[in-house]
Amino acid sequence: MSIDAMEEIAKAQKLGQKIIGEPVTSGLVLDDSKLWDPDFTTAAKYVMRPPIRKLGHGKALKAALSTGVLQLVGTDHCTFNSTQKAFGIDDFRKIPNGVNGIEERMHVVWELMVESGQISVTDYVQITSSGCARIFNIYPRKGAVLAGSDADIIILNPNSSVEISAKSHHSRTDTNVYEGLKLKGKVEVTIAGGRVVWENDELKVIPGSGRYIKMSPFNYLFSGISKADAAYLSSLKAPVRRFRDQS
Repeated sequence: MSIDAMEEIAKAQKLGQKIIGEPVTSGLVLDDSKLWDPDFTTAAKYVMRPPIRKLGHGKALKAALSTGVLQLVGTDHCTFNSTQKAFGIDDFRKIPNGVNGIEERMHVVWELMVESGQISVTDYVQITSSGCARIFNIYPRKGAVLAGSDADIIILNPNSSVEISAKSHHSRTDTNVYEGLKLKGKVEVTIAGGRVVWENDELKVIPGSGRYIKMSPFNYLFSGISKADAAYLSSLKAPVRRFRDQS
């Protein structure tokens, strides 16, 4: 969410450490100005953890995405309606933390990163899909269009557009932190497991069709770590000097 965290990741990478960075959608496009809105309902809907930062942090995170310092974009989707957010009206510590993002992520990232010219379409696929699948160790079952993969595909029309609003979104909440945002590029078709589940703004999901996907440990990031650890531990072992008792 911040320049400071991103810079620590960059430093670690330069030292050869295997570390990944994941900004979330809200951190790329929003700043903390709304948190100071005098209207509690407006301000509370932007409360999340880590917090949304000041203007400028988002620009730096986008630059880090375009240069590969950060590897993927998540949503941190955790929504609460205005009634639930109001639990903290007398004590801000009691405001439920979280904002929306799962429905908006693909549109926001396309507008911010591809339409702006900061990344290519191939990079877009990498930071939203294929790269995520590799990190979560479920590639090529997910994140690939290959024989044997799960056939999870979206069709995004770069010439279409979308306007985000709580009146038209599909989350069960009466607020949206991206309210009024007009974006170029719209997901028009979603295919899950080879079945069309979203088309013509209509959801066509069959209850019970979802499947649990087990994510095995030790993905490609762990390659060579055991040898590096062994070398490091060996370097800590001081040579033992033995003396014969002369008494």
